[in-house]
Amino acid sequence: MKDRIEAARQLAQRRPGLISLALGLVSACAFPPLHLWPLGLAALAALVWQLRAAPDWRAAAWHGYLFGWAHLTLANNWIATSFTHQAKMPEFLGWLAVPLLCVYLALYPALAALAAHFAAKRSGPLAFGTAFAGAWIIAEWIRSWAFTGYPWPPLGLMLLGGWDTPGIARLLPWLGTYALSGLAILLASALLWALAHRRRVAAGAMALGIVAAMLLPGPRGDATRPEDAVRYALVQPLIPQDEINDGSKFEEQFQRIARLTRPGSEQSRLVLWPESAIPDYLEDGYPLRYYARMTFAADPLAARARIAQVVGPDSTLLTGVVNLDIGEREDGTQGAVSARNSVLAIGGDGAIEAQYAKAHLVPYGEYLPMEWALERLGLSRLTAGTIAYVAGPGPRTLDLGEHGRAGIQICYEIIFSGHVTDPEDRPDYIFNPSNDGWFGSWGPPQHLAQARMRAIEEGLPVLRSTTTGISAVIDANGIVRGAIGRGKAGRLDGFVPQAKPPTVFARAGNALPLAWSGLLLVLALAVPRSLALRRARG
Repeated sequence: MKDRIEAARQLAQRRPGLISLALGLVSACAFPPLHLWPLGLAALAALVWQLRAAPDWRAAAWHGYLFGWAHLTLANNWIATSFTHQAKMPEFLGWLAVPLLCVYLALYPALAALAAHFAAKRSGPLAFGTAFAGAWIIAEWIRSWAFTGYPWPPLGLMLLGGWDTPGIARLLPWLGTYALSGLAILLASALLWALAHRRRVAAGAMALGIVAAMLLPGPRGDATRPEDAVRYALVQPLIPQDEINDGSKFEEQFQRIARLTRPGSEQSRLVLWPESAIPDYLEDGYPLRYYARMTFAADPLAARARIAQVVGPDSTLLTGVVNLDIGEREDGTQGAVSARNSVLAIGGDGAIEAQYAKAHLVPYGEYLPMEWALERLGLSRLTAGTIAYVAGPGPRTLDLGEHGRAGIQICYEIIFSGHVTDPEDRPDYIFNPSNDGWFGSWGPPQHLAQARMRAIEEGLPVLRSTTTGISAVIDANGIVRGAIGRGKAGRLDGFVPQAKPPTVFARAGNALPLAWSGLLLVLALAVPRSLALRRARG
């Protein structure tokens, strides 16, 4: 055993870059679907040790970069899977696209490592880890908005518990997602400090505390149902990804979703259909050629009336659709100049009551990042069609009358902490329609987990309807009240869980995690200097 430890130590000295890459891969296994969070915390502790021992700023930044590249490449492997559903491109390009994307994303862990090196390079492991945690919060926050933003996945995702417990993520209302990522590094650093100083009792106590916090059952909320509770019917139709854009399957898809929806249509209820549920254009006013491919009749009014018969006269449907922006094109004709990934609220009479357009578009999916370079490699976006997608204005609340006030976040939008609700018009719940059919086996559970994090930090229930799974009803504590797994057709019925009063995070937004970052950086700088002054005086 001693020989193996010595061999590992020598390898770490000769090939520190390999260690950084290995730690990045191990830490990514802390996310769903593996959720090996003890390994994730151990990898973070080893990373803190490695960064603190870096001889200079170049080495610190390089180790942070290699860690981040491996960590984010493995965590985002679902992007490569999505390329298997695009006939225009060979599948191997997906396995190039992910590491190429992470060449950029890894800059943020590198910057956090560099900042920690300059702030606390002469400090102990706990102070260094505190500085690294504070810097990581800022770097992850910047990653969430720079160049349209891509925060998938936040490091703090490893601290979310199983479906029936929020785990340490129960602190989200007081931290925010990016500060929870800093807490993961801080916990790993505290364990490292205890082990380095041979404080076995302290290390054991901390480990037991972390395990207890991760496994402790979450609160189930108030069991009483208020009189104005909204009844819902949430549908997962099981539309395989290879059928989504197949015109010969459109009518069959509609009949599939209709059969799941019709039972209970005599009740007043909120009906929830996923993104990509309706291939037809349901808005009025398009040139007639755009209605020619419709499944029922070349008339949006008739199509909406048919849908209303399925959902029931007293119900409201929220469904994913594609809407077009009509204008004069380059050839002088009137036609679609852009498209919007949208949700329509359709009443029991077939009228469009409200709509929402997606604000955060998916890289590689709805737009191609670094298009000027990647198109030369043969890459294109994954969404079918040639019409450019445009982003909507951002979060808004749809007032659906007796069916409550709905915040809408389409698919990938739910991952943007602090940007899922209108703070001036707080909803009663968030509806998150999605098409996760091209996300492989890693994407859907990570997507669901991030939706749970939004529920906890905002204090709002989240209802997810997807084409192929995982659909779920999540209460305001992040507990999954009901779910339909991947590869299944089904429906969830019940009453929308109660919302909580606005949390600290809901009021402060991402100013809250940034404040925590500032506090951690001040502590990392001030405490070691204070201790050094005391030793000098003593």
